[in-house]
Amino acid sequence: MKNKLSYNELKFKMQYFCSYQERCHYEVLNKINSYNATYDEKESLITELINEDYLNETRFAKSFSRGKFKFKNWGRNRIKLELKRRRLSDINIKLGLSELDEKDYEEKFCNLFQRINNKYKNLNIMIRKKKIFDYLVYRGWEKDKIFKKINELQ
Repeated sequence: MKNKLSYNELKFKMQYFCSYQERCHYEVLNKINSYNATYDEKESLITELINEDYLNETRFAKSFSRGKFKFKNWGRNRIKLELKRRRLSDINIKLGLSELDEKDYEEKFCNLFQRINNKYKNLNIMIRKKKIFDYLVYRGWEKDKIFKKINELQ
């Protein structure tokens, strides 16, 4: 636990915390809790951060979805799960997932599939299929899409 700060000091810290990268309400609330803020301070801070546009869950969902898809190669299932873990509303989750372009999504899936297939090309076909499946499911790609592509392997 950190030392108790004045309201203005805490507000400044939270503004910096939110301007550094997009944050969701849950992350900000956890950070505020680490400073032993009272319930009224928490509510007031969150409201001010929203009004001053430091905190916007729709913007967070869109940014999070784009980033995890682009840099971590996550599929829709994993992104959706992580957004739910951060307690975002279903509407914001849908808006976040709508940021993923279908053409890019298919292209990323095919490239990822090829890369993993090449990595395990020396293995028995059944073991290779299992490893590819496990890798892609862990990253949140749709099982039917994976099965369809795996069944094309010889």
